[in-house]
Amino acid sequence: MIDLHTHTLLSDGALLPSELVQRAYSAGYRALALTDHVDMSNIDFVIPRIVEAVKELRPYSQLTLIPGAEITHVPPKLIEKMVGKARDLGAKIVVVHGETLAEPVAPGTNRAGIEAGADIISHPGLISREDALTAKQKGVALEITSRKGHCISNGHVAKVASETGAGLVINTDTHGPEDLITLDRAVMVLLAAGIAEENAGSVLKNAERLADKIWRD
Repeated sequence: MIDLHTHTLLSDGALLPSELVQRAYSAGYRALALTDHVDMSNIDFVIPRIVEAVKELRPYSQLTLIPGAEITHVPPKLIEKMVGKARDLGAKIVVVHGETLAEPVAPGTNRAGIEAGADIISHPGLISREDALTAKQKGVALEITSRKGHCISNGHVAKVASETGAGLVINTDTHGPEDLITLDRAVMVLLAAGIAEENAGSVLKNAERLADKIWRD
């Protein structure tokens, strides 16, 4: 399992980075991104601590560890600035908290995250075909999620991605140990979203390619 969207107690997660990494390893993970929630109030605090944790843990972990951030509930006009700042602070993967149906996310957030060049738009809700096309053009991945609540729009996201050619990844949006999943469970989530069995492997490969690219960079 490669999971590019997780949270620790540096935002609203339950686990220290070190415990999350250990639990992910025990669950059979191969790569893990730590992407705690940030906005303008805490970005300077959170990202450097994730970067430091990853730096210290890497020599002792068999996982590929990636420092990142999820820009969350930021007004759309500020998202480009926040994406740039996150990268300047050392985030190797930047997720933008998309327009999930489970929360009152500002309209236009999906588009702003895509145009800002985020790596992933998490749980993008009823993303438009136009925005999905732009995501394809810019190489921004759309997320299929195993997270309760956010997952109710997985079918729509999968359908629009299939129609436009936008790339998909599957993540857990882990906040606690119970959210980590096996690779078999990830495949089940993809199938439940309406993704054909022969295409599920491609979605998993997308995450692997993204993780490898980030690691090389």
